[in-house]
Amino acid sequence: MGTLRNRMSDAMQLRRFSPRTQQAYLGAVAGLAKHYHCSPDQIDPSQVQAYLLHLTRERGLSWSSCNVAVAAFRFFYFDVLGRDRTEMRIPVRQKPSKLPEILSREELGCLFACALRPNHRALLLTTYAAGLRVSEVVRLKVSDLDSQRLMIRVEQAKGQKDRYTILSPRLLEELRLYWRSCRPRLWLFPSTQPERAMHPTCAQKIYYLAKARAQISKSGGIHTLRHCFATHLLEAGVDLRTIQTLMGHTSLTTTQRYLQIKRQVLDSRQDLIDLLPGLGGQP
Repeated sequence: MGTLRNRMSDAMQLRRFSPRTQQAYLGAVAGLAKHYHCSPDQIDPSQVQAYLLHLTRERGLSWSSCNVAVAAFRFFYFDVLGRDRTEMRIPVRQKPSKLPEILSREELGCLFACALRPNHRALLLTTYAAGLRVSEVVRLKVSDLDSQRLMIRVEQAKGQKDRYTILSPRLLEELRLYWRSCRPRLWLFPSTQPERAMHPTCAQKIYYLAKARAQISKSGGIHTLRHCFATHLLEAGVDLRTIQTLMGHTSLTTTQRYLQIKRQVLDSRQDLIDLLPGLGGQP
């Protein structure tokens, strides 16, 4: 697949695909070729669909993993090889509609308290308080923190877009304590090699470790903290348009999903049945 791999890699670079997307697409096409022991340009549409069934049924891959493979095959056959889309149908699997489980403020406090090290605590706090993706928080630089304007600059995030998000005074205080303890230079959260940023997998492990120590049974990885950020802002009365900007969503529809998670606060002295009219007295 040497020449084809180079063609596909060049096509993705021209379209400014992220390095992670390029790696995932190349891996998916290489997996297809390895499965049939032949060059991917010799594989027909029925074999591609059979392989997708193999990924779903026999290997039990998740929806997201299967759809990455679908996107990779569509790009390779349609954009790189130029095959007719009507002759080679590669269906996209419908995304299941699921809502994330949100941690309460008490659970969040326990999670942060159970972080083993100062950099672990600072990482989790920053992810939550700024509403960052894991790929964004590990790429933060010390220079991205604007303590005067209380803003955090997020460079080249998803979709290769820059944006600003909030730097709360409480988070700034926590990060200053962390900086005095660990003295990061370039990267706010460096790896064991200071000149390199922490890997996202390491950040995930930090979250799962703190979650286990806090005895939190709710599902989800470190991205849960970003969901908590949006939901808690919404519950605090922040408008959707502002939350959309802070989170870097292209469409407001993406942000609106948090309306389904928002907890409506009622008077603690009222029960739902008390809100119904005409129920006074005994039947």
